[in-house]
Amino acid sequence: MTDNKDPQEQESGRFDEDGSYVLEDTGESLDDFQEEEMKGLDDPRSEASDEGARVTSSGDVVELKDENDRLREQYIRKLADFENLRKRTEKEKQDFYRYSLSEIMKELLPVLDNFERALAAETERGEEFRKGVELIYKQLYEVLRKNGLTPIDDQGVAFDPQIHEAVMRDENSELPNHTVAELLQKGYFLHDRLLRPAMVKVAVGGPERTAADSGER
Repeated sequence: MTDNKDPQEQESGRFDEDGSYVLEDTGESLDDFQEEEMKGLDDPRSEASDEGARVTSSGDVVELKDENDRLREQYIRKLADFENLRKRTEKEKQDFYRYSLSEIMKELLPVLDNFERALAAETERGEEFRKGVELIYKQLYEVLRKNGLTPIDDQGVAFDPQIHEAVMRDENSELPNHTVAELLQKGYFLHDRLLRPAMVKVAVGGPERTAADSGER
């Protein structure tokens, strides 16, 4: 007869001659069996293993959180750098468009100068010639003005080395010292940038300028 029983069951019993299975008495009671089962459940090494898994899992969460904070801070810093670069590039582009006409403006300034000299000179051609030249001058000046040109043409103001170029001295005791006595050639700004300083004659030998004189400009 073929033995189809589980080997573990055969260890705790046997088959009789007539084929019936007889359990052998191992001397263990039901309480002993339950105690053995409980030992496996209460094994402190199993609890330690579970606790270690929880600690490891908690450590991973903290590490991932720190990594997330680091990446977020790095992203914000890169975003700020990009925004600053964008603003700087935009400003440089605006400045380029605003001041790209600087060279051509400088070349046209002598034309303005010659117009002014022609208008100031006495001619025998009469008033009609003067009106024609004056019309052309105004037309050219208006074009330059619309593109940001502003003249420096004040007289009687304090000499300012940042916008004036002194080419002559005028011994004049009636004017305050270091006063623009005469404008020899206009200066110009292109928007808020100096394009050409004004050539002036400066009064010297007079009284020192007062605070009220300095505020004339």
